[in-house]
Amino acid sequence: MAGLTSGRKPTVGVLALQGDYAAHRASLLEAGAEVVEVRSGEDLAKVEAMVIPGGESTVMASLMERFGFLDEFRRRIQAGMPTFGTCAGLILLAARVERWNKPSLAVLDIDLRRNAYGTQVDSFRAPITTTIPEIPGLEAVFIRAPKILTVGSEVEVLAFHGKDPVLVRQGAILGASFHPELIPGAMVHRWFIRSIPA
Repeated sequence: MAGLTSGRKPTVGVLALQGDYAAHRASLLEAGAEVVEVRSGEDLAKVEAMVIPGGESTVMASLMERFGFLDEFRRRIQAGMPTFGTCAGLILLAARVERWNKPSLAVLDIDLRRNAYGTQVDSFRAPITTTIPEIPGLEAVFIRAPKILTVGSEVEVLAFHGKDPVLVRQGAILGASFHPELIPGAMVHRWFIRSIPA
């Protein structure tokens, strides 16, 4: 994987309109990135990569549209900006979401079902297996998690919970149905920032 030269700190944005952006900010800082909280198109212009946290996907989509940078965000992703969406962020990235017709980025070729693992009280931790040599296994946290139903031909599955894909990549887009910001050591964030071109 192409990655950072030693010592360089990439500037990574965290969508900070709603959701668990503070925990992602902490993980990115631990992983060695400079972090910008993104709430506008002006903020988005300052970053070279983006993280979309978990939270309420409908609220985040509506706020990006209201504040006028949903389309620009989509253009940046389509132009190759590394972007990592987790839980609700994965919903915003997905090209197709069952029974959901809201403003969206729709750039990741997957079919998704929202809240497929249950409600908030059904949240759980579970081991997942990965194909990433640097991260041979994780105990992942699932909170009202979406389920990836199918993946397109250009989408690589990087981790499974049982037989279900839970971490996928398409080009510079990374998506997780779990919450990597709740895993000690910021392992997934470290791996993500190493993919940012130097």
